[in-house]
Amino acid sequence: MGQILILAAVIIPIAGGLLLHLLNLRSDKARNVYCEAVAVITSVLVWAAILTGPHGSFRILRFTGDFYVALHMDGMSMLFAGMVSLMWPLVLIYAFDYMSHAKHKKGFFAFYMMTYGVTLGVACAANIVTLYLFYEFLTIVTIPLVAHYRDHESMHVGRVYAGYVIGGASASLVAVVFATMHGAGSFAHGGSAITGVSLGIIEAVYLFGFFGLGVKAAIFPLYKWLPMASVAPTPVTALLHAVAVVNSGVFAVTRLTYYVFGPETLKGTWTQYLCLLVVSFNIVFAAVQAVRERHFKRRLAYSTVANLSYMLYGIMLMSDAGFTAGMSHMVFHGVTKIALFMCAGAFMHVTGDKYIYEINGVGKRMPVTFALYTIGSLSLIGIPLFCGFVSKWALFTAGAAEGSPFAVAGIVALIIGAFLTGMYTLSVTFRAFMPMNGTDRYVGAKVSDANWKILVPIGIFAALTVVFGIFPGPIMDLLSRIAAGAL
Repeated sequence: MGQILILAAVIIPIAGGLLLHLLNLRSDKARNVYCEAVAVITSVLVWAAILTGPHGSFRILRFTGDFYVALHMDGMSMLFAGMVSLMWPLVLIYAFDYMSHAKHKKGFFAFYMMTYGVTLGVACAANIVTLYLFYEFLTIVTIPLVAHYRDHESMHVGRVYAGYVIGGASASLVAVVFATMHGAGSFAHGGSAITGVSLGIIEAVYLFGFFGLGVKAAIFPLYKWLPMASVAPTPVTALLHAVAVVNSGVFAVTRLTYYVFGPETLKGTWTQYLCLLVVSFNIVFAAVQAVRERHFKRRLAYSTVANLSYMLYGIMLMSDAGFTAGMSHMVFHGVTKIALFMCAGAFMHVTGDKYIYEINGVGKRMPVTFALYTIGSLSLIGIPLFCGFVSKWALFTAGAAEGSPFAVAGIVALIIGAFLTGMYTLSVTFRAFMPMNGTDRYVGAKVSDANWKILVPIGIFAALTVVFGIFPGPIMDLLSRIAAGAL
């Protein structure tokens, strides 16, 4: 039964998106009801599988030898699939209003629904071959979303995005083929022993996988596509580039590290230290870029680049505490950043503006939007009582426990990054509510908060940053069990 639930959850939104291309739905309301119904049914199936899981591996398609497509649901699958399934129906409600006056809506929502199923395929992949196939399928279905507006800028960014992620696919294929041919393709907690090959070759191959799969996680120097992709509609940047696509990158690197090559093989090697240095540098570098950025959504995109490396820092500590910390930041940052992106989108949707200086004074006309933005900002900084504090503290303590100079460098980067995060997030709040004399751009303007379809999803995610900040125990306990191999 569990296998049927997993397979149905992956197939239904993909088939639903394809069918939407063929259906002649005459009204936006009919299309919206159809999309929301497909999303809700899919989420129900996911949670039915989670609550009855874990579920063992089952094959769908065999190519040759150990190269086959298989799905399962273990602790990691439950975490990522559960996270995505809770977010997707809510962001769809936001998208219905945001895209109400846009062109090419049928194509937009068709690819949006297909992306849901493909992301679940990434989450429930039982081996590195299946993960790779769904990971690259994710590229195919998201390129049209990035280039949705079909103007010169969008088409250019779509090509850049395709170039980066397809290049990453080529590099990561080396690790996929190597692991599969050496009997380590199926996911097993702690990895599988690779014999008959020198450690130097294993480390070099791992780096191909780390940087190749890490393109979607915006690893330096392969990060530029993510800020550029903010040209996409906000429902795309909010869900795909703050949760689904980028977290798929972190998820894939985690699978490669802990479930294929194994932390015991890599820990203490120059490969681990190199990766720690790269992600530590990226935390500070991307935060500095966010401070400098004057476009609202691109500023948040640079913030995402930095926070993805927070997650990877925890993963590359290659300890149970680091694993728990990195995965907790994936969950808590996802909840926080999706709220922030949707606040930025609400501002852009209502005013037509998009730059930081254009925010001056708008908080008095859009008080709910920017109050929710401020809540998200406090979580992103890592203020106590918000979930961002929980994951950042876990990262700090995991790094301190590891104790190497490379781990300590990461701790320094975390501290600098938190300070810079306060600068680039709260400066927006001050501009919105307390503009300097003579700089209020909205005196007499007929501007107000967006309607409930936009505000309710933002409010739910903002509330979750507080709930998870005060009551993080259940999630942290779950993550600890996953890190220990109990799920």
